Amino acid sequence: MVMVEATDSEKFRIDKWLFAARFFKTRSLAAEAVEKGRVLVNGARIKPARAVVVGNRLTIRMDQYQYEIEVLALSNRRGPFTEAQKLYQETDASRQLRATIMEKAKAEPPQFYTKGRPTKRDRRELDRFKGQD
Repeated sequence: MVMVEATDSEKFRIDKWLFAARFFKTRSLAAEAVEKGRVLVNGARIKPARAVVVGNRLTIRMDQYQYEIEVLALSNRRGPFTEAQKLYQETDASRQLRATIMEKAKAEPPQFYTKGRPTKRDRRELDRFKGQD
């Protein structure tokens, strides 16, 4: 992965940087999140083409989790996770908040999801289980 210092004149788009930092699986998902206002730079809503610079504070919301990070390095190329972690530093408060959310999620009983309407066979098995032969 190529990390570049802030003195370089090349522009680093926020959507490309988020993809390189491995917050999103694709660049289009990163751009979509920025468009929907799920990514804030220094507390302000932005567009996907906005240039990111070292020292920016980003707030990234994904599902129920929220990351508050500071940009340490710039890169447009996606690399291994260990290299991507060198691009930013997460705040301690953000880490603690995510940890408490994860603990609450683990404490709740798992949700039961079905594939849709039960088949005739599934219905018969449910009836047998309930004792309604």
